[in-house]
Amino acid sequence: MDVNFEYYRIFYYVAKYGNFTKAARALGNSQPNITRAMNLLEQEVGCTLFIRTNRGVRLTPEGERLYIRVSAAMAQLLAAEEELTDRTGLEHGSISIGATETALNIYLLDQLRAFHMEHPGIRLKISNHSTPQALRSLKNGEVDLAVVTTPADVQPPFQEVRLRPFREILVGGKTFTALGSQQLSLAELLEYPFICLGKETMTYQFYRQVFLSHGLELEPDTEAATTDQILPLVRAELGLAFLPEPMAEEALRQRSIVRIQVKEPIPERQVCLVYDRQRPLSAAARKLKEAVLAGGRGSIG
Repeated sequence: MDVNFEYYRIFYYVAKYGNFTKAARALGNSQPNITRAMNLLEQEVGCTLFIRTNRGVRLTPEGERLYIRVSAAMAQLLAAEEELTDRTGLEHGSISIGATETALNIYLLDQLRAFHMEHPGIRLKISNHSTPQALRSLKNGEVDLAVVTTPADVQPPFQEVRLRPFREILVGGKTFTALGSQQLSLAELLEYPFICLGKETMTYQFYRQVFLSHGLELEPDTEAATTDQILPLVRAELGLAFLPEPMAEEALRQRSIVRIQVKEPIPERQVCLVYDRQRPLSAAARKLKEAVLAGGRGSIG
């Protein structure tokens, strides 16, 4: 029996949807063509496969036996197509990521380096965002993934996964060397010029809440646009600032800045991956998401 394979493919979709019109829509074909193909298939196999009803079609016992075989074959073919698509995506795909500078510097860069070495054909587009900007870009579909720092206002259908905890330390330039042997309270800190990120950032809101919890009002003397700007400002003796400890390590080793102890404990923060659970990711973006999660603790927040 030499049956056109396309007939079996059409049979699969008609049986799956129980309707010629729905099958035609799924296949990008017309309903008359689908009906004609099924009539020809029934002629070729020599038996009735469908019982026509007012609501569509249902399989005969012979049709059900055929569907078991055909559906198993289609499952294998569809899986093979997806595998080939994924492989192509991992060779020539692209990924857009919204990341805060802190998240990029203390966590994401290492993951991207390893990922790029394994998948050199994938193009990476990294957008430098604050946490709110990164989440807006994710919501608008402008980025595939967001890697940000807490606090982050993450609402469904977004999912937040914590990757790495970090702490920030108080630092100052060389003119503040004498403070390195002291311990400042937050109230005493306000007596010195203070550098912080802008008021539109979650980092500012974080420190505002820290100071408010001790009955203090935070009023920075200098506002930086990005975290990377803070270290040069500290070196230029414009004031004291909190910096993620990993980003301050090299400058502390070089003794171009000094660490200052703070009496009150500064709460721990987190680097987080945020993604939209309702939006399918490309093969490349899925692979990067897996790599980023594997590199962190991967606890859902």
